Amino acid sequence: MTVTDRQLSAPATAPVTRAMLLAAGKGERMRPLTLDTPKPLLPVAGKPLIEYHIERMVAGGVRDIVINVSWLGEQIEAYCGDGSRWDCVLRYSREPEPLETAGGIIQALPLLGDKPFLLVNADIWTDFDFQKLLSVSLPRQAAHLVLVDNPEHNTEGDFSLELDSVQLPSTETLTYAGIGLYDPLFFEGFAPGKRALLPLLQRAIEESRLFGEHHLGHWTDVGTPKRLEALERRLLASN
Repeated sequence: MTVTDRQLSAPATAPVTRAMLLAAGKGERMRPLTLDTPKPLLPVAGKPLIEYHIERMVAGGVRDIVINVSWLGEQIEAYCGDGSRWDCVLRYSREPEPLETAGGIIQALPLLGDKPFLLVNADIWTDFDFQKLLSVSLPRQAAHLVLVDNPEHNTEGDFSLELDSVQLPSTETLTYAGIGLYDPLFFEGFAPGKRALLPLLQRAIEESRLFGEHHLGHWTDVGTPKRLEALERRLLASN
């Protein structure tokens, strides 16, 4: 299915006005840094990771942002507050224990409304322009993922991309960047609770409702202290 076919075969969706930042993980691979600080608050070039995302979302026109929190979540709430310093509204979905990606989204759906929403992992860094996703024509029950070249820690990749259609991995693969646009009905029928996202993505592939694009710019999964140090050096060198 090409972009043109997709736009012709699906009703136009409403403009994106809300986003969700995934910030509930324990960051176990980042220890000891995350024993006392949640990973989204780890500073890079003088600014917490999560702040880069909030600034980019606001710059792109999204000013209603939901953040799910769990591990040391009170620190994230204390730092980010109500969002007024960024000219946005921040709301929080609190998880007593991390619910994994899909579980956290499902719990937060009442805060996200009935329109497509931007979803971003708070523990990445990227120069991707979130505004690009806000005009994507998304069919109901579908999702649109941002994929990147496979990093050293994920050489086998996650998916393949044929035009704008995401497929199960084949010869040429890409890595899911932790950035996407999701219709709330993508999660329809799934009960609340701990749930991984990958099975939902695989099911969407089988039903031809998972789309995507290849981002060629910078992206880092800040999953280890070594990657955090490398990102710090890169950003300081570019300033």
